[in-house]
Order: sequence, then C-alpha cells, then structure tokens
Amino acid sequence: MSEPKPPTPTPGDTYKGWLFKWTNYIKGYQRRWFVLSNGLLSYYRTQAEMGHTCRGTINLATANITVEDSCNFVISNGGAQTYHLKASSEVERQRWITALELAKAKAVRMQAESDDSGDDCPTAPPSAGQGGGGRNSEIQSTLRTMGSKVEDLTTCNDLIVKHGSALQRSLSELEGIRVGGDMGEKIRQVTERATLFRITSNAMINACRDFLSLAQTHSKRWQKSLTTERDQRIRLEETLEQLAKQHNHLERAFRGATVLPSSFSNPALGNKGGGSGKGDASDEDDDNEFFDAMEDPAEFITVPADPKYHRRSNSNLSGFSSETGIDDQSVNFDELSMASNPESPQTLELEPVRQRRTHIPDKPNYYLNLWSIMKNCIGKELSKIPMPVNFNEPLSMLQRLSEDLEYYELLDKGAKCQSSLEQMCYVAAFTVSSYSTTVHRTGKPFNPLLGETFELDRLRECGYRSLCEQVSHHPPAAAHHALSEKGWTLRQEISLASKFRGKYLSIMPLGSIQCLFDKGNNHYSWKKVTTTVHNIIVGKLWIDQSGEIDVVNHKTGDRCHLKFAPYSYFSRDVPRKVTGVVTDKDGKAHYVLSGTWDEKMEFSRVMQSSKGENGTEGKQRTVYQTLKAKEIWKKNPLPEGAETRYFFSTLALTLNELEEGVAPTDSRRRPDQRLMEDGRWDEANAEKQRLEEKQRTVRREREREAVKAVCSPEEADAQETGTEASEVSDESAHQDNHQAMWFEKIDDPVSGETLHIYKGGYWEAKEQGGWDICPDIF
Repeated sequence: MSEPKPPTPTPGDTYKGWLFKWTNYIKGYQRRWFVLSNGLLSYYRTQAEMGHTCRGTINLATANITVEDSCNFVISNGGAQTYHLKASSEVERQRWITALELAKAKAVRMQAESDDSGDDCPTAPPSAGQGGGGRNSEIQSTLRTMGSKVEDLTTCNDLIVKHGSALQRSLSELEGIRVGGDMGEKIRQVTERATLFRITSNAMINACRDFLSLAQTHSKRWQKSLTTERDQRIRLEETLEQLAKQHNHLERAFRGATVLPSSFSNPALGNKGGGSGKGDASDEDDDNEFFDAMEDPAEFITVPADPKYHRRSNSNLSGFSSETGIDDQSVNFDELSMASNPESPQTLELEPVRQRRTHIPDKPNYYLNLWSIMKNCIGKELSKIPMPVNFNEPLSMLQRLSEDLEYYELLDKGAKCQSSLEQMCYVAAFTVSSYSTTVHRTGKPFNPLLGETFELDRLRECGYRSLCEQVSHHPPAAAHHALSEKGWTLRQEISLASKFRGKYLSIMPLGSIQCLFDKGNNHYSWKKVTTTVHNIIVGKLWIDQSGEIDVVNHKTGDRCHLKFAPYSYFSRDVPRKVTGVVTDKDGKAHYVLSGTWDEKMEFSRVMQSSKGENGTEGKQRTVYQTLKAKEIWKKNPLPEGAETRYFFSTLALTLNELEEGVAPTDSRRRPDQRLMEDGRWDEANAEKQRLEEKQRTVRREREREAVKAVCSPEEADAQETGTEASEVSDESAHQDNHQAMWFEKIDDPVSGETLHIYKGGYWEAKEQGGWDICPDIF
C-alpha cells in the first residue's frame, strides 16, 4: 500500500508495475516486476534485474488478452507462451488491461506498416533531390505519427464503449435490487466500474491532447508551404504566358514576311474597300485582317488536331487563293440577302394575335429539409423518385422542350443561306442557344403524364408552331415537332436518363434532334450533352453543361464538332466555354465557332490552317488563321425580377398561360402545375400525388390487357387468379404499349434513326374542336 500509485496509461508510453505471475502448483503466484514497452511485455524478479536479466518476454502483436475475473487475466501467444497474471485490485488490473490493449493495437499497426514499406522500398539514390526528399520524408513521418494517434483514439473509443456498457449494466442492476445485504456489494461494484471508466476516459483525453498538439504544431508549417507553392505556381504561369505571347508575335512576324506577302491578297478582298487599286491600304480593312488562333481567344480558336481537319502539305498558294475568294464572298452573302429581302425579320412587321403576359406570381419561400428526402434517393432513377413540388418549377418537361425555340431566328436566317457551310453555323448556334435558358434554372420540370401534350402556336407572331407529346412513360420519352413558314422543320425525341450521386445530379439526354430545310433539302441531326446539377446537399445549386456534339448534314456530309468544356475551378479559361469547327465532307475546316453557352457565340471564316506544336497532353494542335470574328447569337436579357420568378425568360413566362381551344391533355390544364404557379404548394403536392397514382392505375390496367392479348385463355385465367402471374409473358407485361395520339414511330431513312414523327391531325382537330378522341389524363 506504501508504493506510489501507477499513472494512468497513455497511448505509446512505457508502462511498469508489480503483478503476481503464476509459476507452479507448489509456489503459486509470485510477485514480479513487469515492463511494457514497444509492444513487448517483459518481466523481472526485481527492478534491479532490469539492467542485466530478463526472465521472459512476449510479443503483444500476436498475443491474446483474456480477463478471467476481477483481478486475474491471461496473456497467451497461441500456446508457446502463456502468462497467468493477477493484479492487486480490479482497478489495477484494468489499468494493465488498458495499457496492454493500446500497446497491442500499436504493435499490430507497426508490423503492417513494416510489411508495406518492405514491398515498396525506394530505388532512387539518396543524393538525388536531397532537399525535396528530406521534406517529403518529414511530411510522411508526420503523417504516420498522426495516423498512429488516430488509431490510438480509435482504440480508446472502443474501450470507453466497452466499459461504459458495463457501467450502465451495473447501474441498472443497482436500481433493481432491494435494500438489504446486497446493497454494499453492488455499490462497491458500481464504484469500481466507474473508476475503470474514468481511467479509460483519461487515456482518451490524453490521446486527444497529444493529437491536437501535434496537429497544431504542423498546421502552420504546412500552411506556409502551401502558400509558397501557390505563389510559385502563379509566377510560373505568368512567365509561361509572357513567353507564349512573345513566341506568337515572332511567329506572326515571320509568316508575314515569308508566307503571306502583300501580293498574296485576293483581288476580291482588295477591291471590296473601293476598287482604288491600293492593295496595301486594303490590308488594313477590318474585314481583311488575318488573326492567329493562338493570339486572342475572343476572336479565334485553337482546337485539338484531327487528321480530317489538317490542310494537305502539298497544297499550293494559287489554289488557296481561288478558294479564299469564293468562300469570302459567301461570308457576307447572308447579310446582303437579309438587307435586300423585304420579307426579312428586320423589315417585316407582324401584329401579334394577343398580348402575352409578362410576369407570374413570385416563388414562395418555403423551408424544406432537403437531406431528409434525398438521402433515400441515392443511385435511383430520377423519374422514379417521388419528389414534392418544392423542387419543381411550374413548367412541364414538354414546355421546357418548346423553350428550344427561344432563338428561332437563327433557323430563319439559316433557311436563307446559299452556302450549306454557313447554314451549318446557324444550326450549330441554335444548338448552343437552347442551353442558355438553363444557366439559373435549378428547378426540376414536372414529369409529363403519359399522353400529355403541349402546343406552342406562334404562327402569326413568329411564323412557327410546335407540338409536344409524351409518347412513352417507361422509359419516359417526349416527341416534339415544329414547323415554320420560313422553310424549316424541327423534330426531336428526347428520353432522359438521370442519376442522383449524392453531391450532384447527372441528366443524360438520349435520342436525337433533326432540322430539315426546304431550300436545298439539307437534313441535319445532333444529340444533346450531359447536364449536371451540383451542390445538391450543401451549398448553392448551379448547373453545368459538358460533352461534345456532332451536328451532321446528311445530304452534303458537312459536320460541326462542338465541345462544351466542363467547369473547372483550376482552369483560367472562361467558364461555360463552347468551341466548334465546321468542316466539309473532306475534313477541310471552313469556319470556327467560339463563345459560351450562356451569353453569346461568334463565328469566323478560316483562311488558312497549319499544324502547331504539341499541346499539354501530347496531342498536336491545328492553328487556324481567320477573319475577324462576327457575333452570330447573343442571349436575350432576362425580364426584371426574374430571380423571384424561377429565372424564367420572356418566352418561359408565357408558356403556362391559359389559352382557349387547346387540347384537354395540354400541360396548361394540369392542375398540380397550376396550383404550384399560384403559390398553393400544399394543394399542389396533394394533387400531384393523386395524378401519379391515377397514372399507375391506368398503367397496371394496360399491362393486364397486354398480357391477355398475348396469352391463351388458360394463361389469362391464371393471370387473373395470380397463380402464375410472374411467369406468363413477363416481357409483354412490362412493355409500354401506349400508342401516341399525334406521333408515330418510324425508321428515318436519312439518318438511320428510329424516332416518333408527327403524323398530322392536331391542328385540324383544334380548328374543328374535335377533342373527343383525347384521353382523360388529368
């Protein structure tokens, strides 16, 4: 009792003390001095023997520790060595058990790290990179130490849980016993268990203190190193940028002296200024100035090399000169035709049929716990997740498809082009413009019900009208058809594949879009890129578009390759950037396009292309020399107060406006969508649930009818009784056998794709009021 009380064990410390060790049946337990250090438990007869005689040692990395009773415990390594030990009290025994378990966990971890380092020993000589290697070794050593502290914390946590549970059991037993002779014994047990819990908690606190001290010591040093590395990177990037500019200027000076002398100027280009014969003066004209694609990203573009884009090395200057004269005349042809054509949109005044609305009710500010809903939706198909209207905007997916016609003027201009290559530029710009309305639109559109339609009649105002219909429910697919008096037809069938990944939502549009022009019979087709909604759980929602689009003219073989660059925090390039190259069937580049999908697009005429140096990824780049870029599309500004009205554009504000004469299946008549627009979200949620359940009932009925149609009477009876429901024509039962009302599925002989095409009859039915054939879906 006179001996000093041993300290509370802490992770990584050497622990010493007296224990009683079983020797044999004659001598029984004998008092021995035990020392725990570096994962080894050694014992001596006395403390004086520590310097010369060790009576035995056991490695805890392979040992098992077993508690027998309040004071006894056993340490064994599988039979070769077994120590039966006894402490003077239960508290003392628990101190040793805690120290032994911590030491064992550390020994096992060190042994595993030793095995890993033996397999991956470095082969570089020590002298190479002495400074950097030393710093890296210091960091690795610190990380290993911190990892060891974290493991100690984990072990202490397990012990706290274990002893906490035992203490709780004792307290429960204490509450259940009667007042009597057992009270004193129970109180003693509870006191001892509380002491054990305090000891383990102290070990946990000490381990936390060590970890915190170590982290604070190194955090400032790492922060300083990180700041230094960041400053060095910025200086290096600035230096490289200056070198690139100097190289570019030298390259232009060299080409101007050797490749493009003044005599190379095209006569057509030189006479455009005024026909005075001053060829040198005409080179100063803005329309005739050449630009290098590597100088200014606002006016030209650098694109990855592709064999079909490369100019043949044996082409002569005279051939290039003749091609330049012809192609340059086509550059301004559309501008001349638009100015001289009295039917152009700039000069033709059209009286609107009606005054469209310019605002809708403001979006209510309702609180919703997003994580409580989304945590059960990870990995599921978006169309199968029951979502409240709080995540929606008061428009359906059919109306969102119709928003692609926001910039229909691009197709009107394309219909007037004489050159198919220039027409391709307008089609490509129209493709990009369809994404401009999505930049702030983080709300989810309503999933259309099967058979739901939406008409957009702008024939007198804009010269076109369109129709959308939900033609399939599983998988969800919508067909769209738009016809213009200006000589173009747009049709598309889009099916969405979407996945929720926890932090972001990916929406992959499937299907294709086709545009047909009456003049020239040019037939274009393309697909959409992937839309990603970021910060689903935490942070402000934002949308990005990424991927590549190939717009193909199936008649001429012309092609436009568009690339939507994904947003990167580390990129110094403009966000939401889009680049593209228009090539003919032989792969020769004629136009380059550049801009952003949320602001504007520009196009430039390619005058010459040359192979540049390898890029950062080892791919060869092609440098295009172009005329000055011209704006081909610019986004319309949003209406005032758009931030409180779902960021709707001027067109989007009018899409859900009530109109007379539309079909009973039109999205404007959808009750849950109308209630949401009016700000009655609770009623909208209830109505949305009713419509979804009604659609499920109709679908089950349709599946039963489909099974009866393909089964024998006996199988149909079995289907009704449910005895063989899963075995009778399962494939037919899960097919979506819905027949679209206004569209029919065909194989397009030009593009080789299968899609739904408008079969006619809708507008005639509207004029005659013949909506009796429409189903009741609302």
